[in-house]
Amino acid sequence: MKRLIATSLAALLLASADAADAAPRCEGSEGYAAAFDGRRTFLWRPDWLAVTKARVERGDASLQPAWAAVKTRADAALNRTPYTVVDKTMTPASGDKHDYMSMGPYWWPDPSKPGGLPYVRRDGQFNPDRLTNAFDVSDLEEMSQDVQALALAHYFTGDRRYADKAAELLRVWFLAPDTRMNPNLNHGQAVPGVVSGRAEGVIDAHRLMKVVESVGLIQPSGALADTDLEGLQNWFGELVTWMATSPIGREERAAENNHGLYYDTLITHFALFAGLDDVARTVTERAATRRLATQIDPDGSLPRELTRTRSLHYSTWTLTAAFDLADLGRCVGVDLWSYRTEDGRSLRAAADFLAPWAGREQEWRWRELDKTETLGLYEVFQRAAWAWNEPSFAQKAALYAGRNAELDLNLRVPPYAGD
Repeated sequence: MKRLIATSLAALLLASADAADAAPRCEGSEGYAAAFDGRRTFLWRPDWLAVTKARVERGDASLQPAWAAVKTRADAALNRTPYTVVDKTMTPASGDKHDYMSMGPYWWPDPSKPGGLPYVRRDGQFNPDRLTNAFDVSDLEEMSQDVQALALAHYFTGDRRYADKAAELLRVWFLAPDTRMNPNLNHGQAVPGVVSGRAEGVIDAHRLMKVVESVGLIQPSGALADTDLEGLQNWFGELVTWMATSPIGREERAAENNHGLYYDTLITHFALFAGLDDVARTVTERAATRRLATQIDPDGSLPRELTRTRSLHYSTWTLTAAFDLADLGRCVGVDLWSYRTEDGRSLRAAADFLAPWAGREQEWRWRELDKTETLGLYEVFQRAAWAWNEPSFAQKAALYAGRNAELDLNLRVPPYAGD
């Protein structure tokens, strides 16, 4: 890390092909620890975080909105009561409040039926009831966001209070016998009057990716004891087992749209954190033909996402997961970034498919209920620029930089600055 900090900012930002070999290496379940002073991250690159930290310390105006948002959230989290699954007002069908429970986001009471049951689906229209304390998804979201903000604030300031609070939130949610979540999603995205839990609920766990990276970021602080770290790894290892063996997990794995791709991303990430390198390698090796070759058309479109009422959102949402999976593949020697079928199906083709719509999202040809959302486009183009050392993607990302200035993404992935 001392060498990285001492290196000039220009050298840190260099992303040319000649510099690729100098990039830090993610080494299996050890992640970036060797290049990151013991911080065992898998998606958060030490060179990128070093760059943004240096820029924040220098008062770089472009990063101040993102840094202010993270620090404001972290400061507020210092005084917040920890979140837990056991305080929800409803009880899952299992009878155990330690089981996570959520409601499908697009399901609504049927006005023609007594009591509204069974619920009916309205694709793309969120039922606000899912966010109440009857369920756990709001607490899961807030816990993961707080843990991430605290971990980043600790990294950027060195203030141990942030790491200690993150550790407290982690112990309450995952480890303390009275409050811990059981490592399963048997009751995720339930539908009242229909089913007490669905395979689609597995995707709720995407919020835990922030947790995994945050644990690594605060690891050298000592806020988490060795027994805490072991307990967290065991928890995620149990979740991996549940994902691989439960009927709900197996059904989600069989999904052929964004859910299947997210399944691969989540189980790979959690497996690496749990020390299950073979699982991560097997999943990423199969993802090339099982996901990329089947979910991306030769023109780069994602046909299963284009049928949705929020087709632009789901295209970028799915591609973001694919990018994460490609980054995780690097940890186990699998190159998904360069994978391409004979007829052109690839991650690069998918990014190229979106590229002509940059700055023209209002003209998007497919159905999209909310064309004001640009977060997904911003992240895809920002990361695509780095992935293929392509300035044109950076130029497209820049179109959305002002609208997304407060995103924590800006602290984790600096603007591309290659040749």
